[in-house]
Amino acid sequence: MKRAESWASDAGTRRSMLGNKRRDTSIELAVRRRLHALGFRYRVDYPPVKGLRRRADVVFTRRRIAVFIDGCFWHRCPDHGTHPKRNADYWEPKLDANAARDAETTALLEAAGWTVLRFWAHEDPDDVVERIAAAVGFDRL
Repeated sequence: MKRAESWASDAGTRRSMLGNKRRDTSIELAVRRRLHALGFRYRVDYPPVKGLRRRADVVFTRRRIAVFIDGCFWHRCPDHGTHPKRNADYWEPKLDANAARDAETTALLEAAGWTVLRFWAHEDPDDVVERIAAAVGFDRL
């Protein structure tokens, strides 16, 4: 196989990485289903602030709450994030940039008056929903 893309060490890795979703991951869907069942209404994959080219996974526009559910590999989870062994020269700076962008996004949104909630993809959806509901001010769980 000709390696045109330097990020993929082999065809299997390429297929696996291309199969990763940007939105509607299983944890996002589970959280959204639970929120909706509780009566919450929200925006999905929505930019909280106009002009800021960042999108939150779930956004409560009136409450100004932006929810991010971050994947462990892509966003450097301290518990499950891994350091790539192959093509590390490509992946390490990319993953570091993702983590830096996350921190910058949080800071920018908070400076604009938003509450930012960040969760990891490995967290229990019920726990995530409970914490979101508390932030939104919903006490009927």
